[in-house]
Amino acid sequence: MGKVVITDFIEVDDDLRPERAVLDGIAEVSAIAARDDVELNGKIEDAVALITFHYSVITPASLDRLQCCKVIARAGVGYDNVDIVAARARGIPVVNVPDYGSEEVADTAIGMTLALTRGVHYFNSRLRAGLGDWNYTEAAPLYRLRGRVFGIVGLGRIGTASAIRAKALGMKVLYYDPYRQDGYDKALGIQRADTLEELLSSVCALSVHCNLNESSEGLINRNAIAAMPRGSYLVNTARAGVVETAAVIEALESEHLAGAALDVLVTEPPEVSDPAVAAWRDPNHPAHHRLILNPHSAFYCEEGFDELRSKAARACRAAILGEPLRNVVN
Repeated sequence: MGKVVITDFIEVDDDLRPERAVLDGIAEVSAIAARDDVELNGKIEDAVALITFHYSVITPASLDRLQCCKVIARAGVGYDNVDIVAARARGIPVVNVPDYGSEEVADTAIGMTLALTRGVHYFNSRLRAGLGDWNYTEAAPLYRLRGRVFGIVGLGRIGTASAIRAKALGMKVLYYDPYRQDGYDKALGIQRADTLEELLSSVCALSVHCNLNESSEGLINRNAIAAMPRGSYLVNTARAGVVETAAVIEALESEHLAGAALDVLVTEPPEVSDPAVAAWRDPNHPAHHRLILNPHSAFYCEEGFDELRSKAARACRAAILGEPLRNVVN
């Protein structure tokens, strides 16, 4: 019987029932909770399949150690932590699970947007600290959302789900996605921006929903943020590398951005020196009360997490049995 290894995120002593229920009688399942590729040494060589989350990195060196691997299942949407080109060169398909948390991430993006634009977070943070007056004017001015622009970078599954939710709030939805074919705007009743600059210049709130790749890395940088209207808001529930985090903090400090919410950081768990974490923890920092940080949790709900794990395991099952694979990214 083969061996399926969960490389990271799932702890060694966690319950592996979701994976074992799918792979029962086909493969043994184990978790090694690695934090980098070095910790994979001696633990993956005989695996017929790998399930990887976002903590460990699957490098060419790691791939070279695989003797009989039929698939690498990325338990998540983004796959920038797997060298997909090197995997394909070695004949190993890489699949992802693109749909497991679409609702939850979209809900989180909208929830963060509302917490910022309605002053919910600012009121709570300031008044709990004993600052300001117990009065609505503390967060003034706030503006009605109906008719204001909810900007989306990346109209994939989650971006689409977010667009539908923003429309329900009465917001005008504008998106930028050069890879999305024409017609999605008409089908959804939203508007396409031909350039990123067109999108940025008109947003009330910008929500990032694209994958991290060579073209998107650092896309929302200092210049992009400067192109947003003064007093606008930024939400990132995608990948940290798409947004220049230090520039977000600078924009909050200068009050160019009225608020920001980040579900993702480049290093997770973050270093104490991370500029976002430092500002978030320092009550005296100008960005402190207008910044929301979450621990890469937008995907999470009990149903979604079970679905994620089961679908990753089903991809491994299909590869082991020689069945067609879905969602191959390389």
